[in-house]
Amino acid sequence: MTTQDRPDSARQTADGRTAYFVLGMHRSGTSATTQVLAAAGCQLPENVMPGDEHNAKGYFEPWKIAILNDERLRIGGSAWDDAFAYPFRPLPRKDERAWLNRATELFDTEYRFARFPLMKDPRASVLMPFWRTVLDDLGFGLRAVIPVRHPLAVAGSLARRDNFSTEKSLLIWTSYMLGAEAYTRDVARAFVSYDGLLSDWRAEVAKIEAAHGAPLPSLGAHSAEQIDSFLSPDLRHNAGSGDLGRFGWAGDLTARVLAWFEAAAAGEAPAASTLDALAAEYADWRAKVERLVSPMTRDFDVTRAELRHQRAVEVVLRNTHEREKADWKAHEVKLDLERETLLRNLRIERETMRLTLEHEFATERQQLIAERVAEREALEADRAAVRAALEADIVRIDAERQAAEQALEAMRRRWEELTRRLDSLLAET
Repeated sequence: MTTQDRPDSARQTADGRTAYFVLGMHRSGTSATTQVLAAAGCQLPENVMPGDEHNAKGYFEPWKIAILNDERLRIGGSAWDDAFAYPFRPLPRKDERAWLNRATELFDTEYRFARFPLMKDPRASVLMPFWRTVLDDLGFGLRAVIPVRHPLAVAGSLARRDNFSTEKSLLIWTSYMLGAEAYTRDVARAFVSYDGLLSDWRAEVAKIEAAHGAPLPSLGAHSAEQIDSFLSPDLRHNAGSGDLGRFGWAGDLTARVLAWFEAAAAGEAPAASTLDALAAEYADWRAKVERLVSPMTRDFDVTRAELRHQRAVEVVLRNTHEREKADWKAHEVKLDLERETLLRNLRIERETMRLTLEHEFATERQQLIAERVAEREALEADRAAVRAALEADIVRIDAERQAAEQALEAMRRRWEELTRRLDSLLAET
């Protein structure tokens, strides 16, 4: 696919929806780079490949998309570990459209309403014309980040994990790096040093933002603390140095490709024509090697790749199942804790209600007793007042009776006196 034929993902969309793609070779720092971008606000997919013994901190790959990429590579006659996976191998238009529809639906499901979806799958490096079309169909712009790690460090990691020969690993590295560069020339892209990322990630992030001409979505103090906590030199499991020339023509070609990418990661602007010439040399070697490979060997390699793919899928599904089991167990523990908390709160609430009712009952009882006491005291006071009034009335009546008796006695005496005088007068007459 030429620059003129490429979809419009090179342009920024009107609403600013932009996908971040981490490209480059497996085991070359793509996971660490993705983790940095995720901490800085780019959105990871719904289903992320869990870590394993080869990468305990996690791969940060959308494993469903990785499986689709594996299948798309195989249907095109390639595989993720194909030493000559570059350049992209398009399918007939109708067949390609069916795969694009699958990828579009899957991407939309994995990232839903993300404004800055973050996709890391090294296989996309040699499938970028395919994914550029997907992004264009979904209306996303594109920004690429390409970590650069010494291919011998990558080869050491692949030898330990997959038992690959160094020469094979070098050619796979070359294939992925050529694809990552060739298919992103017309978009905002940044080349970062993996060793630099581990030693001074802030400087590498500054390069990314400068190359993209835009800040990362939300890189703040909290993001920096997160990045400081997970980026450490112990992520560098294999030495990244050595003489590539001792690995024949594959090492010599890889060394010159590496020089171009190291210059780009250092902030230089190496000529694209240099890499085009190396890509042409790589294509010549591919033609020569393919003539030496028998159909039986090729079929054997395809079968082995399919078995390896199936095994990888089974590992992913098993790890996902184990993670889901762990998540469900954690969910059960959480539910148990929530239930215990709810029961404890109910017991506390019931006890509080009992104490409140007892307090209210005691208060009401005291109030009733006080009211009865007050009523009795008022009744006794009324009774005492009546008694006092009655006693006063008795005293008054007694006084009035005595006064009346005294007045009657005085009248009786006066009567007797008048009677004597009358009798005396009558006697004298």
